[in-house]
Amino acid sequence: YFIRAVMQGDLSKNAGSGWKTECGREMKVVLLAHTPAPEQTVAAAARLCYSDTGVEALRESISKERAEEFVQMLAGFGHDSPVEHVTFTFGIEGVSRSFLAQVTRHRIASFSVQSQRYVRQDHFVFVTPPAIAEDPALLEQYEQAMQQSIHSYNQLADALAARYVPEFLEQGCSEKAARSKAEKKAIEDARYVLPNACETKMILTMNVRSLRNFFRLRCQRAQWEIRAVATEMLRLCCQTAPALFRNAGPGCCCGGCTEGKMSCGKAKEVREKFEVIRNGEEG
Repeated sequence: YFIRAVMQGDLSKNAGSGWKTECGREMKVVLLAHTPAPEQTVAAAARLCYSDTGVEALRESISKERAEEFVQMLAGFGHDSPVEHVTFTFGIEGVSRSFLAQVTRHRIASFSVQSQRYVRQDHFVFVTPPAIAEDPALLEQYEQAMQQSIHSYNQLADALAARYVPEFLEQGCSEKAARSKAEKKAIEDARYVLPNACETKMILTMNVRSLRNFFRLRCQRAQWEIRAVATEMLRLCCQTAPALFRNAGPGCCCGGCTEGKMSCGKAKEVREKFEVIRNGEEG
């Protein structure tokens, strides 16, 4: 049994539009938590370096407006270490294991990911790339490959579990416990046949400095899936702490294009797109 993820909207134009599955599940990016008063926290951390005022008094003396001004001044100096005191935590659902492989390359972050070792993939949800979804012949071939993967997975899991049950019974486990342990052990190895298209979910935490780097690398010249997630994360960050993310986005948003030969050649359009996102002017 499997569920095919169906793309909705043109992600190249609106990277936050996401995708839905046939059963109504959809790509979802939710801001779960963040450091309270993020801009004031950054301003207090920066000012503390040059002040003998107590921490609490220093923090209380900084208004939101003054904090925003201070954050912009720090950005102009290239003084980035104070922003590391602020973190954002996101819940991400409806993305593929391929996305997982890419996002975990950003090492200054914390990840909690749904385990294929402990969660059996009976209800096989997979993500379909737009280029495949729009071509009926390719889509049919793709879905056949997904069906074969889940068929092989279930066959392997069932065969391995059947082998392991007697072993656990011999160890003195009850019938119920033996079957439970056998299945958990079986899916450890059966999962090796699951494709990168498998849907997963995670909780991700990054500090502001890491997020800025993430957005610079992933909001434009990146694969469609991680680009969509990154752009939605940026939109949520800008709603919460606009001063901290005023220049966030692809490299060309705060200067010339940094992609060299790999440039998309659309710096003007990219700047305009992310200016709208940062200002919260999306329709």
